[in-house]
Amino acid sequence: MLRGQSLPWRAALQQTQRPLIYRSLLSSRRHNANFSTTLTSSLLSRSLPSSLRPFSSSSIYRRERPPPGDEQDEPEEKEQNDTNEEKDVDRGNESRRKTAEASGKIASVEPGAPTRRKDKSAGDKDQKPLDEDAKKEANASDGKGDSTETPSPIPASGGSSDSKPSGGNGNNDDSGKKGKKGSGERALQKPTVPEVYPQVMAIPIAKRPLFPGFYKAITIRDSNVAAAIQEMLRRGQPYVGAFLFKDENADGDVIENLDDVYGVGVFAQITAAYPSRGENNGMTAVLYPHRRIKVSSLIPPGGQAKAGATEEKAGEKRGDVVASFEEGAAEPAPKDHYEPTSFLRKYPVSLVNVENLVEEPHDKKSPIIRAVTSELVNDCKEIASLNPLFRDQISAFYTDQFPGNLSDEPAKLADFAAAVSAGELQEMQEVLELMNIEERLPKALMVLKKELMNARLQSKISKDVEAKIQKRQREYWLMEQMKGIKRELGIESDGKDKLVEKFKEKAEKLAMPEAVKKVFDEEINKLAHLEPAASEFNVTRNYLDWLTQIPWGQKSVENFGIKNAMTVLDEDHYGLKDVKDRILEFIAVGKLRGTVEGKILCLVGPPGVGKTSIGKSIARALNRQYYRFSVGGLTDVAEIKGHRRTYVGALPGRIIQALKKCQTENPLVLIDEVDKIGRGHQGDPSSALLELLDPEQNSSFLDHYMDVPVDLSKVLFVCTANVTDTIPRPLLDRMEIIELSGYVADEKMAIAERYLAPSAKELTGLKDVDVKLMNDAIEELIKSYCRESGVRNLKKQIEKVYRKAAFKIVQDLGEDVLGEEKAITDEGKVAQEEWKKEHENLDPKETPVDQEKSTTETPRLALKVPDTVHLSIGKDSLNDYVGPPIFTSDRLFDTFPPGVTMGLAWTSMGGAALYVESILENALTPDSRPGIEITGNLQNVMKESSQIAYSFAKSLVAKDFSENTFFEKARLHMHCPEGAVPKDGPSAGITMASSLLSLAFNHSLDPTIAMTGELTVTGKVLRIGGLREKTVAARRAGAKKIIFPADNMSDWLELPENIKEGIEGHAVSWYSQVFDILFADLDKEAANKVWQKQLTESSSNKKRSGKKNEEEDDD
Repeated sequence: MLRGQSLPWRAALQQTQRPLIYRSLLSSRRHNANFSTTLTSSLLSRSLPSSLRPFSSSSIYRRERPPPGDEQDEPEEKEQNDTNEEKDVDRGNESRRKTAEASGKIASVEPGAPTRRKDKSAGDKDQKPLDEDAKKEANASDGKGDSTETPSPIPASGGSSDSKPSGGNGNNDDSGKKGKKGSGERALQKPTVPEVYPQVMAIPIAKRPLFPGFYKAITIRDSNVAAAIQEMLRRGQPYVGAFLFKDENADGDVIENLDDVYGVGVFAQITAAYPSRGENNGMTAVLYPHRRIKVSSLIPPGGQAKAGATEEKAGEKRGDVVASFEEGAAEPAPKDHYEPTSFLRKYPVSLVNVENLVEEPHDKKSPIIRAVTSELVNDCKEIASLNPLFRDQISAFYTDQFPGNLSDEPAKLADFAAAVSAGELQEMQEVLELMNIEERLPKALMVLKKELMNARLQSKISKDVEAKIQKRQREYWLMEQMKGIKRELGIESDGKDKLVEKFKEKAEKLAMPEAVKKVFDEEINKLAHLEPAASEFNVTRNYLDWLTQIPWGQKSVENFGIKNAMTVLDEDHYGLKDVKDRILEFIAVGKLRGTVEGKILCLVGPPGVGKTSIGKSIARALNRQYYRFSVGGLTDVAEIKGHRRTYVGALPGRIIQALKKCQTENPLVLIDEVDKIGRGHQGDPSSALLELLDPEQNSSFLDHYMDVPVDLSKVLFVCTANVTDTIPRPLLDRMEIIELSGYVADEKMAIAERYLAPSAKELTGLKDVDVKLMNDAIEELIKSYCRESGVRNLKKQIEKVYRKAAFKIVQDLGEDVLGEEKAITDEGKVAQEEWKKEHENLDPKETPVDQEKSTTETPRLALKVPDTVHLSIGKDSLNDYVGPPIFTSDRLFDTFPPGVTMGLAWTSMGGAALYVESILENALTPDSRPGIEITGNLQNVMKESSQIAYSFAKSLVAKDFSENTFFEKARLHMHCPEGAVPKDGPSAGITMASSLLSLAFNHSLDPTIAMTGELTVTGKVLRIGGLREKTVAARRAGAKKIIFPADNMSDWLELPENIKEGIEGHAVSWYSQVFDILFADLDKEAANKVWQKQLTESSSNKKRSGKKNEEEDDD
């Protein structure tokens, strides 16, 4: 038996054979001839997935190489003997290798596998190699043969462990060979991997844990950790503990706290280390895990060393010779001197005390283990068939790890399943921590199942994409073949030539101007020389398509008949006399000249008065094509003038699109909501409209996309707006303004009877049913529900009445008379029966959602209501259909108290009565101070009007009623009701002044008088707007007289008689005229002294109270 000299643990580790670093990293190193350098193709293929999947587990296995030989120190005469003997050995190895390859039993050598090693000693040159009997005796002594590893030179107790001899089983390559005689002896022995390593340097890893038997490359960025690893490699102690971070996003090379990592990790061997690319002081280390370990305690960086730690002995050298392990067993080292990682204390790295984890015993014949193992194998095979990245890994794993029966190693199979899967961090760690095989296998199976699902989905996506690509390639190839055949046979010309001919035919039918014709010829020549696959081909093609779709020289025949125009306009709209007169004038001029030029009209009015719909009626009256687009909220100037052709998806502007759709040069284009046009960082669209709507410029309108002048002078532009205040002034000057005032009650009544009621009746299915909406009901709707200027809300209310009537009829008649079956046609019934037969045997759960209901293209027939149904809706029953009234009355007071007057206001909804109330806050006393408070949500202009009215009222009283000292002592409060509604404008000036004077004279005004007009401080009454709407509001409020500025006399005369009926108008220029109308019955003498009595009483009371106070003081 082999015997050797007892050495300290460091010297013993130095004699341990080091594992081989990857050949790709050590290509410059030369291997000894006695080591088999054969790397099969499977080993190379197994390294591919790891390179493709960064830092993932891999089934790469490595071969061990002999340690750097000490032969360099031998004399040269010894090298020749070695060479000769090695040739003999290699010849024997080659013979055995060929025999093993023939039988398929060659396997890669893993860490811990037996390798040949030669030891040379100066004192044992004549020693003979072991004979077969000695080897058998050595194997018999340890009882394990090749499968037994050399015990660790570092015992767990700190003393020397009993050494066991290393030997072969007789089947190794070198068995039976004669070794070299001399100091060095060749022997078969395994590299020693310590079975117990109580303290190791801990390296934290992220993303996924390591599993025993599977390599993983990690990157070290900490220079101190890298230096410690380099020293460990130099000392021959390349062992570390790898533990997984709990936080998936954590990063670092040092463990500061045990709570940051999981307690269970692996004891790993550093098989290679080399500098990292792009990392300063960085290192890439390849780890090979051997077994599971558990952390018992942490020695953080800079921690205190354990008590009793000894320094390394100076006498230990790398060259110390191991002579015998048995003698070492007789000389146990003291426990206090056992410190394998003491040399790492000088580095700020994390050290941990660990203990090995032992798998629980298990029954290999257990049905659960066999079933789960079988399922794992099946899933691995399916993954290998779906994902080529795992195919080589799985094949190599089966070949190298399980040459026999798979059921014999369920633990390794579970670790492999977890190692090759991309599971979640917690799941992978659970597989690593479980030491019960029956519990570990299902966990690993669950992780592998997820990997299988991902592989199936990836395979499905790949197949779908590949099928689509192959289909397109096949279609393209067939089309190219078909084109080539047709060209050879002369059956059909190239598609490009046909396209050019089509454009030329279109251009011949159009009267293009010379400039446009020149551009067309240039573009058509360019298209003829471009390849269809070129990107510019489609750009040029689209441009020519637009160029030939503009109706150059195409016009619609206009109708200049006055009677026809009047008939069409009256059919669609009631009233709107100004608009209709302007259109008739336009037609008359065209009739005299034989042609008309494009005009720009702007219809301004409140919502719902028919601005948009009148444009369509004008187009029908003139027999022109109609096109409408809205510019409300438009912020991009390209919507008007188009995009440049260089942009992807470029299009012409809206006006060019209008010409293309209408196919005439003289359509009617309605530009809606021109007062709501926006402005953005893409430009100002209102400025782009200047060129479009200017008669002097639009004859040569230049669109950015077309880039050729287009004549728009024959287009009739009609714009609509609610107000003119927000329209830019240069744009407003280019348009002819036609104001559309709101409808009065009579006009709304006529519109409801002629247009709204019949339309609503037809829409609700009551066209042939005797349902009548009485006139008094319509009047009540107009008065109490729909007071806006337009008729849009009136239309909604009338439709609501008819809908409720339809529901009432169906509900009263019942399902017996109007059954659902009667509404289904014969074709629909047949379709239902067929569908029921086809689906009566199907499971409802399996029936698709889109097949649950029958479908038919046959329209439903309208139900016929019996002739016996009669329904009349009057004013009294209106509440049942539309609810209670929204508006009650505009009159707040039947009789006005002093200080209350009725003014008139204009709103977007039309006119409204505006009441002004003034009160005296405190009783007048000789010591009271004057002032005024104004409320009612008044805006700036109206606040100024109130101040002007207050100043003017004080001036008038001081001048004409000098004895009246009301404004010198009175503290006043002026209010305009409906404080939630903002109010602004100067037209309430005379109303506010009249309210203050009414209070100053303590005189009530006539409640049937309404007034409007702006007042100056000198008493001048200025012009106001919206007289029509204000007159309608005055009539609705029950006013019989209306006072308005004399400057608005022309507006008053233009009002229809039905609006002025029952109202007496008074035009005034100065407030003195207003005063004479309002205070005609005022007694001036009484007005002078109206407040003297109150002031006198207040003064007397004050004197009496003063005397009383003096008497009390005297007493």
